[in-house]
Amino acid sequence: MTYKELPWSVDPQTAGAGRQFVAAVLHLASGALAALARRVTASMGAPAPARSPAVLEFYAEAGAPEGALYVDGQLVGRLPGVTRL
Repeated sequence: MTYKELPWSVDPQTAGAGRQFVAAVLHLASGALAALARRVTASMGAPAPARSPAVLEFYAEAGAPEGALYVDGQLVGRLPGVTRL
């Protein structure tokens, strides 16, 4: 897995009602799909899987990636300028 910085900027001319509308539609679709998944799972008679709490890891040892933050063994990001928590 490689880590790549993605540029992010907001153009005041393109930000606005259209973006908010799309966000609202995606939010509603997400809720509808989650409800559908719960119904399908319940209709199959399968119990909900037990979730264990996420394991957070931070490495700041010599030779380790500086400021690397892992969740359940997967690199999720880097904390720039942070060498210890």
